[in-house]
Amino acid sequence: QVQLVESGGGLVQAGGSLRLSCAASGSIFRIDAMGWYRRAPGKQRELVAAITSGGSTNYADSVKGRFTVSRDNAKNTVYLQMNSLKPEDTAVYYCKVAHYELGGKYDYWGQGTQVTVSS
Repeated sequence: QVQLVESGGGLVQAGGSLRLSCAASGSIFRIDAMGWYRRAPGKQRELVAAITSGGSTNYADSVKGRFTVSRDNAKNTVYLQMNSLKPEDTAVYYCKVAHYELGGKYDYWGQGTQVTVSS
């Protein structure tokens, strides 16, 4: 089992910055891709950014150039640096980790952290 603990959400004015963190703990064997998703009120959950074990990244078009995803493999932690935040970035942000364990690869989700951007 893998547990994910997120931190760093909060309230910020438009144009501001926040940094989200998601730390994995528990019986960790090998972590594959790590990423961030978000769900805005009344909308479906969407991919924000992801990073592979090799460091390749993928971003939603709406956040390209403003958000940066990174990871620290020694700490089993993924980060999301969010700059130039807009009110439309307001959502609950969830981290997701793909973990190899006996029997295959499984996805684990964080509990979510609220990000609110005021205009």
